[in-house]
Amino acid sequence: MSEEEMMNEQQIASDSAMAGEPSFRKGLGALGGALTLKAFSAGTVAAIFGCTGPALIIISAADSGHLSGGQTVAWLMSVYILGALISLVMALRYRQPITGAYSIPGAAILVGALGTVNFNEAVGAFIMSGFVILALGLSGVIGRIMRWLPMPIVMAMIAGALIRFGTGAVDAVGNAPAVAGSAVLAYLLAARLLRSVPPVLAALVVGLVAALAFGMLQPADVPLAFTGPELTAPAFTLNGFLAISLPLSLLIIGAENAQATGVLMAEGYRPPVNAMTIISGIGGILAGIFGGHNANIAGPMTAICSSEEAGDDKEKRFGATIVNAVLFGVFGLVAGAAVPFVLALPKPLIMVVGGLAMISVLLLAFQQAFSRQLGHQTGAFVALVVAMSNMTLFGISAPFWALVFGVLVSLILERPASASGEGQSTAATGTH
Repeated sequence: MSEEEMMNEQQIASDSAMAGEPSFRKGLGALGGALTLKAFSAGTVAAIFGCTGPALIIISAADSGHLSGGQTVAWLMSVYILGALISLVMALRYRQPITGAYSIPGAAILVGALGTVNFNEAVGAFIMSGFVILALGLSGVIGRIMRWLPMPIVMAMIAGALIRFGTGAVDAVGNAPAVAGSAVLAYLLAARLLRSVPPVLAALVVGLVAALAFGMLQPADVPLAFTGPELTAPAFTLNGFLAISLPLSLLIIGAENAQATGVLMAEGYRPPVNAMTIISGIGGILAGIFGGHNANIAGPMTAICSSEEAGDDKEKRFGATIVNAVLFGVFGLVAGAAVPFVLALPKPLIMVVGGLAMISVLLLAFQQAFSRQLGHQTGAFVALVVAMSNMTLFGISAPFWALVFGVLVSLILERPASASGEGQSTAATGTH
């Protein structure tokens, strides 16, 4: 390992931020300059993405478990408000666009799990999952694993996991050409002609106008309005741990945190991996107490807030996370009344704007995944196709297995390249 690579590894190991040592005071001091128009645009897009389809998944999971309206509102409030707090803490302390929310795949697996596990056991399982993640974060093992993983394989997992945003945007244009097509055209024209207007913001505004003109803004019929939150007593059982805690913990670490870490590294940041794991564990415990499945670092929202759409100056992109946090917090406070109105946004518009916001992230991920200089190309290809699939093993979704299978294939087929030090780890390559 070269002297430069050793220095990079030491910098990442110390969890130092790109802009300097962690400091809330410095974060607050830099906040005014970070709240740019592009930051408002990217933060708003990330919030709209997180407050629409994902909220409906939680509502579907609550319905499958026959939860009361109060329990459903408590679930929504806990994950959105705590997700907002995680964003505020991480963005201000590290001055990086580390964005909190909750696990969307985790909510999806609960749609089935709550059909067989009663909600008291599920709440106990949520809390146990938080303690598992917290213990892993305090141990430092996650940071060591992320430093050991080859960067190309991590980047290929990111590309495979997020490519659905790109294909979703194409499908959206096919399904609603007038609305989604108008958004794409506005994006292209703004990127070409209007340097002062964020292209994604232009796409969102024009898309909303088109949706209104074509009568596609229709509030959803979700019976939660003005319902107060209702807490649920936890029950700690082995069944709940095996059915919910274990797969949920692996999803948070292997899908959400790994995606967010990889995206931040690709953008040139040095993410505080262990701190991200610790706060995801704390978020899981607190969310569980209030009836939510987990509040943690979110991969897709971090990707949007850390992209070029959030600003040209990387040191100011954390402003997008602050904007997202404020919108998430407001949504959580008025969740019962807000859900029907947020779900009024047409899905094609959400998908196309989300896809446009991911362009720079996907380009970076593909470039770093298949760079000949970094090696591990076969392992990266395996990680890409696994992450693109809908494969689930033992209740754990594809991004986790993309890392596992990518590394295994690379160890078997590409060991000489690894042994020679080519593309050894994320620590050696993640800050270039």
